[in-house]
Amino acid sequence: MHDLITLVIATRNPGKTTEIRDLLADYPIKIKNLADFGPIPCVQEDGNTFDENAYKKASFAARILGIPALADDSGLVVEALGGAPGVFSARYAGENATDEQRYTKLLSEMKSKTNRKAAFECAISIAVPSGPALTYEARCEGMIAEEPAGQNGFGYDPIFYYPPLKKTFAQLTREEKSSVSHRGKALRELRDEFDKVLIWIRRHMPVQEKHY
Repeated sequence: MHDLITLVIATRNPGKTTEIRDLLADYPIKIKNLADFGPIPCVQEDGNTFDENAYKKASFAARILGIPALADDSGLVVEALGGAPGVFSARYAGENATDEQRYTKLLSEMKSKTNRKAAFECAISIAVPSGPALTYEARCEGMIAEEPAGQNGFGYDPIFYYPPLKKTFAQLTREEKSSVSHRGKALRELRDEFDKVLIWIRRHMPVQEKHY
């Protein structure tokens, strides 16, 4: 029997942590997040792609804490805006803007556009302290709605219309959204290969510290 592996999710968001904990409940793994540790410095998310940013967050947390870390980076890519807001999705209307300010800015930029095609993209990176990482990526195609609708979700969900279900992401239940979303797809891909991920982690973490 292998010892439990500790995996830190490089976030302080309890919702994200619970989601991943539920997803990987059948595996010999103990999931923590950054809130379980003392203050650690912030990492600059200045990569040009979601993949780069996810890796930066995961490898930084793994190095600082000395245990494997998982991070994701995701955002909205709008065709008519040349791929914006992309990696700047969270900072699109300024550093401390609200979700509503962000999607309102996006809607105003889309006013004259007939091409409403958009996609949510997600990259998940699992890194070990020595540097190597595994990456999982997924995307969900949709359209930018003419106006916000729905009360659920967060971020750009109220304006991201998903044609197969004829609703915005903010009108979907959490289960519905998870079954079709970019993050949901990437996380399921990760879960489906998690046996291999554990073998990979053990190979790169020959000695697991006992005090975590």
